[in-house]
Amino acid sequence: MSNTVAELLLRERLVLSQRAFVEIVIWRLPAASRGSEHGVKYRLAYVANGRCVLRFDNEAGKGDHMHVEKIEVPYAFTDLQALQADFWRAVSRRRRGK
Repeated sequence: MSNTVAELLLRERLVLSQRAFVEIVIWRLPAASRGSEHGVKYRLAYVANGRCVLRFDNEAGKGDHMHVEKIEVPYAFTDLQALQADFWRAVSRRRRGK
């Protein structure tokens, strides 16, 4: 693997119910993307009833953040393990209606 290309680390879609799924895509980049201080590009989304109700991502220029419904708030990225744990905790809260 060359250090000059992005490396796909994870791409999966997990069906949670007939009306809900999670999609996770994580890349390791050769350098930090615009707006981030790390070399990871990610999108973790929870979709229910045809709508993305929760998403953690780091769109170029915006940096690390999360969307809860239509509200966007900063997210403090530390590492991939914490990112995934934070995402699954948020999904669990949403599914319990909290």
